[in-house]
Amino acid sequence: MPAMQGLMQDRPLMISSLIEHAARFHPHTKIVSRLPEGGMHRTDWAGMHRAACQVANALQSLGVQPGERVGTLAWNSWRHLALYFGVSGSGAVLHTINPRLFAEQITYIANHAEDRVLFFDITFAPLVAQLAPHLKTVATYVFMGARAHMPALELPGLLCWDELVDSQSECFDWPEFDERTASSLCYTSGTTGNPKGVLYSHRSTVLHSLMELAPDTFGVNSHETIMLIVPMFHANAWGTPYAAAMVGASLVLPGPHLDGQSVYELMRDEKVSFSQGVPTVWLMLFQYLDAHPEIDPRALGIKRIGIGGAAVPRAMLERFENQFGAQVVQGWGMTETSPIGVISRLLPKHEALAPDALIQVKLKQGRGVWGVDLKIEDDDGRPLPWDGRTWGHLRVRGPWIASGYFKGEGGSPVDEQGFFATGDVATIDPDGFLQLVDRAKDVIKSGGEWISSIDVENAAMSHPAVAEAAIIGVAHPKWQERPLLLVVPRPGQSVTRESMREFLSTRIARWWLPDDVLQVAELPHTATGKLLKTRLRQQYRNYPLPTA
Repeated sequence: MPAMQGLMQDRPLMISSLIEHAARFHPHTKIVSRLPEGGMHRTDWAGMHRAACQVANALQSLGVQPGERVGTLAWNSWRHLALYFGVSGSGAVLHTINPRLFAEQITYIANHAEDRVLFFDITFAPLVAQLAPHLKTVATYVFMGARAHMPALELPGLLCWDELVDSQSECFDWPEFDERTASSLCYTSGTTGNPKGVLYSHRSTVLHSLMELAPDTFGVNSHETIMLIVPMFHANAWGTPYAAAMVGASLVLPGPHLDGQSVYELMRDEKVSFSQGVPTVWLMLFQYLDAHPEIDPRALGIKRIGIGGAAVPRAMLERFENQFGAQVVQGWGMTETSPIGVISRLLPKHEALAPDALIQVKLKQGRGVWGVDLKIEDDDGRPLPWDGRTWGHLRVRGPWIASGYFKGEGGSPVDEQGFFATGDVATIDPDGFLQLVDRAKDVIKSGGEWISSIDVENAAMSHPAVAEAAIIGVAHPKWQERPLLLVVPRPGQSVTRESMREFLSTRIARWWLPDDVLQVAELPHTATGKLLKTRLRQQYRNYPLPTA
């Protein structure tokens, strides 16, 4: 006997519905951009709706067909936001390219995606000139600015925004189609091999946006003024542009201006209540404030700070709480998870914890949210207990988790139960709190035992003289590998091997202590701000440890 069907309307979950809702119910909520070409731009959700319609009409005038890819090399700005809604809403696929990748990687990505049109900010004009001769499918290049700022480029099919987009009608009849249709494409910035494409759908994006609104995740709401520091070319800017439209939150978009002074001034002037970014950006903000002790960070009035992309150091969490009076909302995710995987939100039971025990819970990446299943396994694929101590390989599944990569690159990343292999090593406690131990490729094995680089780095970052830290394994004749700690000192400070080992001796297991400590001027990072451990391991592969 067939199951009884419900009598609810079956409306597809479309990205275009988000911008339509924002324009209808929150038309005058501000959207502020600091532009790459200089100056500020102010609009609102009604204006953003008009711009998105113009984008959709412009794509039709160029002959872009449903499913064809439209690339961007752009910062966080109102124009990029218009592309978010106009491209996907029209039925094409928005392909946000990370400009911090090597030129060879960008060429590979654009060709692999078969981008038909490429939009770019003025900052990336020299890069586009370098790339263009190697891009096989791009027929039209669109400079994201006015004719007055048009760079002198000899490119086939070069247009400027104000002549292509601003000349279009501000009305567009958004098409309806299967909600599982592809909406956007982001490539992983892996440190080895070619990047792989993660292809999001309208359905996955809207469901992910709904979860961003939950109080137990980021709690995005209409009272919010969100400064979006996480790049719009990185995992759909953590989905925040879509979530902001869903509730009509105000957006502040900083463009390329991510130095400490610019971030501080924009937060202050626009009265930002919530901001999201990777730890590297917050370190730059701290450096600016350290150089200006007359500034009271609490006067900013910022309520919440979202941090992802790397584990949050204890010193950073405590500084935001104690000096800014802001709550840190840490999360873990990947490009392949849209990116929400887990979010750090406390349970009622934690209210009675002593301060130090409470900090230890807050430093965990977070607990599972609805829609994301978690499991940890041993090397042979056997499930491991959620006891908060046992380390295992992390796998996830859910309606906004990738089931494969674009064009089948890399084979299937999921097991027979549909769980995606993350490449992370983690523990999960009985309350469902996930704590990353390491990337599987970064974990240090010493005498057959694992050393968590994340734990050691976080402990080192709490040293008052340390601005940034990275630990890697170096070959050892007895122990297979032993840890080498690399530290970037704060201005005017220094760190010695002896002082750091003494400092760490009360904070980590004694056999985790680094065999040596080196001061360096800077540490290499990936295109998304994560420490580039592969380069460090290559650079120090023959480093003579004093214990060897």
